[in-house]
Amino acid sequence: QSENILGYYVNVERIPNSCRNSPDRIFLKDRKVLLNVSMAYYRVNISAYNKAGESPQAIYIVPDFSATDLPGQIHVKHQGTNAVVTWTPEYNPKCFVVDWGSGKEDMHMKIVTTATGNFTLDNCQPYKLYKIMIHASDVCQCESFTRHEKTFGVTHFYSVEGVPRTGPANVTILNVTKHSALVKWTEIAAEDRLGFLQGYRLSYTDSSGKKSLAVTLNSSTTSYLLTGLKEKTIYCVQISGFTNAGEGPLTLSEPFSTPKYGTVEVLCICVNQHQS
Repeated sequence: QSENILGYYVNVERIPNSCRNSPDRIFLKDRKVLLNVSMAYYRVNISAYNKAGESPQAIYIVPDFSATDLPGQIHVKHQGTNAVVTWTPEYNPKCFVVDWGSGKEDMHMKIVTTATGNFTLDNCQPYKLYKIMIHASDVCQCESFTRHEKTFGVTHFYSVEGVPRTGPANVTILNVTKHSALVKWTEIAAEDRLGFLQGYRLSYTDSSGKKSLAVTLNSSTTSYLLTGLKEKTIYCVQISGFTNAGEGPLTLSEPFSTPKYGTVEVLCICVNQHQS
């Protein structure tokens, strides 16, 4: 029925919207619209209409912006289960709009009108990663901020950090020679870190039970080349992750054995067969 369409309705709704007012509605003839939005979460509902009425809505959630934290602009100080958030504005807008929560489905919003930026979050759960976004706005009444707010800063925090509840997954040993082996693993899942992952500690034990000195690696590393191994020896690798709160449990690899020779020698025997 596209030939009978008269136009489109586009509703732009901020997430969260504590003002509980209706979302901005845009009327369009074309099938595209340019939106200038902040780094807050947004839901876009699109429907078509003709003389008979309006169609069901297609719902689109604006994905997370790829921008990482904006360091030095937002500071979080922990006070038990509370967190005091402070920031230094680049200019003095009429107010700030603060979003915080653990994800799209758990975001809260508050309008802060103080000249110096500060805000206290209470009842923060320990070991839970929170995201906080601060937007500057020159419109402070309880209304949609879609057209007015500009994101000032974004950061993540834990009210209380814990140690990782698991070690890295899928520890595998590849490219084994008589003096080296490549160790690879999968990073610890975000929900299992319980704090900001600072890095990994890796060590190995040989068949005599002698343990090597631990190697500390940064949190973005997912492989490491072991060198200085003994030939014809069985080894087992163990890896753990650590946060500022301490080291988590170890993940052990399957045992592997270094060969006696650097390469595998294959003896080929050629046999001439004669038909009688």
